[in-house]
Amino acid sequence: MAACRGSKIWAVVILASAAVAHITPAEAHGAERGFVLLLPTGYYLFGGAAAVAASFLLLCFVPPRIVDRLARARWPLGTMPAISPAPTSLAAFLLLCLLLAAGLFGSRDPLANPLPLMIWTVWWVAITLLHAVFGNLWALINPWIGAYTLLDRLAGGRLSRSRMLAYPAWLGYWPAILLFLGFAWLELVYPAPDDPERLAVAVAVYWLAAFAGMLLFGCKAWTERAEPFSIFFRLIAGLSPLVIGPALEGGRRSLALAVPGAALLERKPLPISGVLFVLLTLSAVTFDGLSKTFWWLALGDINPLEFPGRTAVMGRNTGGVLAAFALLAAVYVAAVRLGWMMAGKAGPLKAALGSFVYAIIPISIAFHFSHYLTALLVDGQYAVLAAGDPFGTGLDLFGLAQAQVTTSFLNTHDGVRTIWNFQTAGIVAGHVAAVALAHALALRQFGDTRRAVLSQVPLALLMVLYTLFGLWLLSTPVAL
Repeated sequence: MAACRGSKIWAVVILASAAVAHITPAEAHGAERGFVLLLPTGYYLFGGAAAVAASFLLLCFVPPRIVDRLARARWPLGTMPAISPAPTSLAAFLLLCLLLAAGLFGSRDPLANPLPLMIWTVWWVAITLLHAVFGNLWALINPWIGAYTLLDRLAGGRLSRSRMLAYPAWLGYWPAILLFLGFAWLELVYPAPDDPERLAVAVAVYWLAAFAGMLLFGCKAWTERAEPFSIFFRLIAGLSPLVIGPALEGGRRSLALAVPGAALLERKPLPISGVLFVLLTLSAVTFDGLSKTFWWLALGDINPLEFPGRTAVMGRNTGGVLAAFALLAAVYVAAVRLGWMMAGKAGPLKAALGSFVYAIIPISIAFHFSHYLTALLVDGQYAVLAAGDPFGTGLDLFGLAQAQVTTSFLNTHDGVRTIWNFQTAGIVAGHVAAVALAHALALRQFGDTRRAVLSQVPLALLMVLYTLFGLWLLSTPVAL
């Protein structure tokens, strides 16, 4: 993945400088950002921001009963059998063990070893995006539930009947925040996040630490408050149009279609620590894009055309991760507080902060999609090839030994324009969905259209500005 991300600097070199002598033939899709610079990105920025602003203005005139009817609408699709997560989770655990073995004993090349490709491309990118479509897949494939259930059965059910410690209510989501910060630092700051051996050690240590937390505090308490990925995927799953109902007679569950994001309207307001966790997930991916821009590097007097490597900017980027988180949290709190005051301070401010943060989730998944799309398209191919020969022994499980990774779609104007259009549409659609979700939440919070609209003016303005910022990140010259 690092090789895929790192190629973007050469796109700018091709079209924006005369330093073509620096280009190396290893950068297979280097023309990507160069073609982006040829696109009328200014019109995209203005049009995207205008679309988000227009969606807010249109919602001001939609009767509350229509909004409520759409939010509660369910179109039955039938029923489905109740699925026990233990077998699928145990299978995921065994797959993880195989990947860890490949990381420790397989190829040292991150693009030939399946562990970094499965972690950074398949799991963190593809599976995250699938949650927004199909719901909480992580509940079935997380690598702890199966092992916990098996150990509980061997212990005669003592694990599920009791726990060593009660999870303190005051602890909230703070463990998840700290753990996700560590994950973000590994991905965005650490010099070699895709080194197979080091990544294998990091993943194994994390699995053991999380499993220890489940043994101490109980599986349910730990996954609901402290395990960041269980929390993150559960939040993203709230965007899915597929809604699984409670158990019916015979153990089956109803399956229905709903307006995407409607499930988030049914959730209770998050505590302040939960609010900060949601904001952290957005600020991390935002900083990932920002840290590669010429603008950010110029702040540290670094020539982006002669980038010295991650080691030289570890301190700055560590501070950047924390600063981006703090800035987004401060701006969000200020926007919600101002809107709450404009609406007459109806209800406690904490409730408004905890409710409206659900509207950040569509923006988070939009940034995730747009930021990682090119990495998914290229590194996804490497992941398939690496899975066919996990230990680099010449094994050819899928008959693809002679296949070659293609990046040709990143070296043509039409290909890059198509990808850019998808990225732009993702950013704009995410913000439009966020505006609509915030409006529906405001109607439930404040009760009438006038106060709901007033409460959302500052937050809608923030979303318009974040749309501009997101589209600028996609279009500005980048290094690495």
